[in-house]
This record gives sequence, structure tokens and C-alpha cells, in this order.
Amino acid sequence: MVERYLQTDNQWELDIYNIPIYSVTDASRYLNIPLPTIRTWLNGRKYKTRKGEQNFLPLIQRPSEEMSQLSFTNLVEAHILRVIRTIHNISLDQVRIALDYISKRFDTDHPLATKQFSTDGVDLFLEEVRDLVNVSRSGQLAMKEILLQLLTRVEWDENNLATRLYPELDNTNDDKILIIDPRISFGKPVIKGTGVPTKAIAQLYDAGDSIEDIAENYDCKVIDIKQAILFESYIKVA
Repeated sequence: MVERYLQTDNQWELDIYNIPIYSVTDASRYLNIPLPTIRTWLNGRKYKTRKGEQNFLPLIQRPSEEMSQLSFTNLVEAHILRVIRTIHNISLDQVRIALDYISKRFDTDHPLATKQFSTDGVDLFLEEVRDLVNVSRSGQLAMKEILLQLLTRVEWDENNLATRLYPELDNTNDDKILIIDPRISFGKPVIKGTGVPTKAIAQLYDAGDSIEDIAENYDCKVIDIKQAILFESYIKVA
């Protein structure tokens, strides 16, 4: 495993946010992104043009070229790319150009996982995209609002780096009950404030335990347990 370090208060600490700990399959499930899509973002792709075969470079840079796993930082990047790419249907080439521009402005390989993207970065991205595609003013505003809402599901530390992600569950008002934090339960999705993995909750429920009993045993609210079960059920079929 590749170990990376951050300097904080004149000390070097293990950078757990960039350790490769998530399989591509788990990242796909947690974020509700089709597996072929996230593989393209990670590996790039080749495509044919009139000028011959072209190579599209990856949108997400893994922490290690020798390992297939993703880091927490990569999860955050994919979380944001999902809206940019799949909901607004901006082409991969256009996304690549815009992100390269923002990376240079922010001087980072992971601009989507920095707090600066939630302030200056969204406008910079939209400005660059506006020059590449025919996006109406109302379309730009809609994209900006959705991106800003998506970024509220990310928490940042004092260095303005992403440290927590609240996964989404479609068709629910979950109020950020579930979190993904590499410092808790090896980065698996857990119920906020408990450290209890959602997978463990779902396994107890599938084994026949009632929601009320599980909530009492883990000192959780019933709604928390329901959300954990729904999340695990959802990602099984996503």
C-alpha cells in the first residue's frame, strides 16, 4: 500500500484521505454510478475519429498506478462528476478541458475535492464550459445550484480538503444520517455519530431482527436504522 503524508502543525501525519481502500465496485455502489462509467473516468478510453484513434485521459487520478483501488478523495471527485457528466450530459472531452483549467488555477491534481471548488471553482467550471458548449443562462444557473447542493454533502477540514462524504439515497430526505469517513470503520458507510456500518445493520435485519430491537441495541433512532437498511438495499440493486 502506498502511504502518503500531510504536514500539519509542523508534523507529518498519514494522509488517510489518499490511501487506496475502495474497490471500483464499492465506489460504484456507494455513489450510484454505473461500473463502466466510473471505470472510464479512472482509466480513460480510446475512440476512433477521422484523424485516427484518439486516447481520452482519465478524469480521476488514483493514488497509485500499481493498485486498482480508489481513495476517499477519489470518491468525492466521482460524487461531483456524477452530476457534471451524467445529469448535465457534458462530454468527457469538455469535462477534461475544464478540469485541466481549474487544476492549473488551483495548483492541485484533485480540484473537485478541495473547498475552493465549492467557492470559486464552480463558477470557473461553468465559465469554461460556456465556451465549449451551448448552455443557456438558465441551464448554467440550474447546473450551478445542483453542484452547490451536492457540495453540501461534503465536509472540509482546516486545510480545505474533503474529509467526509454523506452518500445520497434517492427519493428520501435523509438529513445526512449516513457518512463515509476514512477515519471511521475503515471508510465504510456508517450511521453518523455511531460508527456502526450500514452493512452490519442490514445483515441483522435480514437475519430477522426487528428495526426497533436493532435501534435499541445500537442506541440509535428508528429512522437511522431504516436509512441504513434502505441504503444497503438500494446499493445492492443500483
